[in-house]
Amino acid sequence: MRIITGKYKGRRFEVPRSFKARPTTDFAKENIFNVIRAYLDFEESRALDLFAGTGSITLELLSRGCPQVVSVEKDRAHFAFIRQCLKTLADEAALPLCGDALRFAARSTERFDLVFADPPYALPELPELPELIMSGEVLAPGGLLVLEHGKNNDFSQRPDFLEHRAYGSVNFSLFRRPAQD
Repeated sequence: MRIITGKYKGRRFEVPRSFKARPTTDFAKENIFNVIRAYLDFEESRALDLFAGTGSITLELLSRGCPQVVSVEKDRAHFAFIRQCLKTLADEAALPLCGDALRFAARSTERFDLVFADPPYALPELPELPELIMSGEVLAPGGLLVLEHGKNNDFSQRPDFLEHRAYGSVNFSLFRRPAQD
């Protein structure tokens, strides 16, 4: 797993082969981060990485200068790996949490400018994830939700839908919360 750009550009972390999580490919990650950059300034954005998996997205957000990145991962082995990577960087902007991402999103009163969600594609609640985030408090007014999902999900009918991007077999849907709630 490699950090693509920013202050930690080129840093590599070896993901254990036993992990179930699949890091977002470098190609897809580089392209979606270019798209996100058109919507917000990383250096002024508090970010939330839901279903953090290997921590690939968390590391990229930190490298690009987000002042705070909260990553939520339920699997204890994956969480330990994320903490190990973050310890190597010693970046105080990182806050890893071991817990259920859906529960965190539903109950959090903290607001984030960017919510990046990369749930397992087979997650039964995946189709309802945009509604959970948009109806809760976790996404700040004007905030951006980036949802990674399989090719069979279509969110284009939602009023907060911005665009869909596909990079190989990796699909992203982007949503924006209105600036005024």
